[in-house]
Amino acid sequence: MTVLVAYVPTPEGDAAFAAAVEEAARRGTRLVLLNTPREGAPVSAAMAGEDVVRDLVARASAAGVDVEVHQEPHTGDVADEVVRTAGAVDAAVIVIGLRRRSPVGKLLMGSTAQRILLDADRPVLAVKP
Repeated sequence: MTVLVAYVPTPEGDAAFAAAVEEAARRGTRLVLLNTPREGAPVSAAMAGEDVVRDLVARASAAGVDVEVHQEPHTGDVADEVVRTAGAVDAAVIVIGLRRRSPVGKLLMGSTAQRILLDADRPVLAVKP
């Protein structure tokens, strides 16, 4: 079993990563870091740079947690990719970061976090920064 963290380089992503490292250490299991840009996007704010990934891996290693990084581009909805990856790596839990959004913003734009919470067939740990 593993802990899967859906990571984007934001305060919410950093909070999710910190919680995922704690959860993986507590469970004595590895951590899978999913940082996936949309396929075909010339530039993606969701993509963490090499230096950021190196720092994240070092932080996890300092806590005694092995990290496997997945940065392959995805097609379609990112929520579907998170749920698919959770199944592929047999994740015991999915860790996601939440940001504050107004009810109108969620209605108009949807919510990736909400889709993950509703579609996942395993526990989801949602954290705020």
